[in-house]
Amino acid sequence: MSEWRLTEGASAELAAIFTDLDTVFALQGENITSDPLSEVIRVECQGLRYYVKRYHRAGKGLRRFIGRPRVKAEWQNLKYFAKWGIPTAPIVAYGLERKAGAFVRGALITRELAGTEDMAQLALRDDACLRDRAWVARVSQQLARATRALHERHFTHNDLKWRNLLVNSLGELFLIDCPTGSFWWGPLLRYRIIKDLACLDKVAKYKLSRAQRLRFYLQYRGRERLDAGDKKSIRQVVKFFEGRE
Repeated sequence: MSEWRLTEGASAELAAIFTDLDTVFALQGENITSDPLSEVIRVECQGLRYYVKRYHRAGKGLRRFIGRPRVKAEWQNLKYFAKWGIPTAPIVAYGLERKAGAFVRGALITRELAGTEDMAQLALRDDACLRDRAWVARVSQQLARATRALHERHFTHNDLKWRNLLVNSLGELFLIDCPTGSFWWGPLLRYRIIKDLACLDKVAKYKLSRAQRLRFYLQYRGRERLDAGDKKSIRQVVKFFEGRE
């Protein structure tokens, strides 16, 4: 069984190069990344660039037979982001193939967010924008709002690192790359929320001031002062990766 969908409004040119899984897996383009599960190439059509993420495996263990394959989780999660008002990469096409119930392959195609760069690269070269208080405040507020929108819905990103945060020259923020994000409840939700916040703080503690980090947390919580619960959460965030860096 094969399922493949192009989003509404796709041009005839896009439909031609992203016709089906066979066509997508035969595409040649600029190699961006690869790992044991997937690879990403970049192709161009009508002056716009597109990221083609091709999965050769569903994930680890039983995920090949049960549960959501990573590619399906990724396109569903990006759709959640859009539904919840969180800026993300526009989906162009997606789908997967199964045989005898087992995952065979799948792909997700998104349009490039022109003029963006991931925040990990900004941190790596110590970009001047990270020393611009107004710029940091603008991005921090957007990130706090997006993170709160996820967590209020019992959803966690599970890889909320600076490399998965894109910004453009206007300081507009986009969340991307979320194949392991999911819904959680109870103690597991609490643990995953702390992990999301700790992933963000892993770089922030080296690049931002304590006041900026605290302001982000207050914006995320939607309040002006910390209470006892907030102070406990902050301690958990700060200690989360202790001994693992």
